[in-house]
Amino acid sequence: MNVRRLIPATAVAGAAVLGLTTLSACSSSDAAGGGSDGKLDVVASFYPMQYLAEEIGGSHVSVTTLTKPGAEPHDLELSPKQIGSLSDADYILYLKGIQPAVDDAVGQAGVKNTVDAASLTTLEDHGTEVDGHDHGHDEGDDHEGEDHDHEGEEAGADPHIWLDPVKYAEVAKGVGKSLEKADPDHASDYRENTAKLVGELDSLDKAYASGLKDTATKTFITTHSAFGYLAERYGLTQEGVAGIDPEAEPSPARINEIHAVAEKNKATTVFFETLASDKTAATLAKDLGLETDVLDPLEGITGKSKGADYLEVMKSNLTALQKALGAK
Repeated sequence: MNVRRLIPATAVAGAAVLGLTTLSACSSSDAAGGGSDGKLDVVASFYPMQYLAEEIGGSHVSVTTLTKPGAEPHDLELSPKQIGSLSDADYILYLKGIQPAVDDAVGQAGVKNTVDAASLTTLEDHGTEVDGHDHGHDEGDDHEGEDHDHEGEEAGADPHIWLDPVKYAEVAKGVGKSLEKADPDHASDYRENTAKLVGELDSLDKAYASGLKDTATKTFITTHSAFGYLAERYGLTQEGVAGIDPEAEPSPARINEIHAVAEKNKATTVFFETLASDKTAATLAKDLGLETDVLDPLEGITGKSKGADYLEVMKSNLTALQKALGAK
């Protein structure tokens, strides 16, 4: 996967040096939001990682997220203080391939308990990328048995694993085990919290499978090609307008392709997201005579989110998909 703006490694390295120098006199509580209270200082890269850390860590962790609510994760640039907080953390949870600035800074932090969520499940390649944009043809193919790089370094690997409840549950199990290792005194609580969260994700998976089993169409159109895993899991076809950038202007050729796909597959809706402008979706929908709605990639929770947390927003996404696909 390619992100919108890659931050030069030299810039990150320079910021890292500045950050470590600036914070050398700071306490761990100043940098990572905890430590003096005996809790495990956890730094999460963005919301899906924050949610796992908070749900599984419970009262034994103090979680700081590098991506503020409402900020677009792909565009994140770290402040020197944030970079310094990484080196002071007891535990870092991130997802390699989403945020290049985080990937570089984490690599330099040298924290023993550093977990890449992408290593806890199997990444897959969804669709053909053109100029870095995945146009997202997901036909529900079976990818089992393929040799995938768990760190997502091969071209085309899709990191949006949290949008598949089954894969997210796999990651949750790995996070739980890693927290047990990092903080063995509270291992039983981490196991209990993990089991609870995995149970909730299993129920979510069943709701999606049942709710999307019988629909008038299997095709949905989205400005952000983030839903490849979800589409594959439930036998749907994602048609991304302009790839990973939800605000990118689609080419005339792609608009023609989308028009043909919409007519052939009786698609009804162009989905956009809460953290980006709906301009592209609105323009395309008007041109094609389609409706618009929100399909949230859950990269952050804001006041505009249709739910207070991961589970609530995923349920809202299910409702939106059922309406758009004509669930029976």
